[in-house]
Amino acid sequence: MTTILPDDGELSDAFSAGSEAALRAVYDRWSPLVHTLALRALRDPMAAEDVTQQVFVKAWRRCASFDPERGPLGAWLVGITRNCIADALAERARQAPAADPTIVEETAVAPEPSFDLAERALVAGELDRLDDEPRRVMRLAFYEDLSHREIAERLQIPLGTVKSHIHRSLARLRTRLEVIE
Repeated sequence: MTTILPDDGELSDAFSAGSEAALRAVYDRWSPLVHTLALRALRDPMAAEDVTQQVFVKAWRRCASFDPERGPLGAWLVGITRNCIADALAERARQAPAADPTIVEETAVAPEPSFDLAERALVAGELDRLDDEPRRVMRLAFYEDLSHREIAERLQIPLGTVKSHIHRSLARLRTRLEVIE
């Protein structure tokens, strides 16, 4: 039986405390986004599955270091995803010379910046679709790396409102990425 945690605050707290039920909920909620990002960058379903697994293993091992005040859980997982993707691309480039020299050329043409560009364009497009207040909240969270509390103070809105805007906006982004996949 899966425990459903009602909001990101509770889920984040339970995850950082090491709750296995929270890990399951985090995986259920964020693995489609993680997999989509990996698949887009690597263009290999097996490699994307490996990266997805690596992300959640690393996240679980580091769950105590997650600090919800520094940013949302989804953003933290995306950061881990980017690192795992970079590692996978580097490993592919290291192994390619022995296998096929043409693969080196494909991976050596800076796939990470194109991934960044595509990711930024997608995020920017989705942010532009948000209403004014959620858009301001998300820009402060992602571009200025402010904590929930700092955003609430800067915009002079309740902390719960900030968390709700972030939760709904990330859910919308996740849904959009799943549709595009």
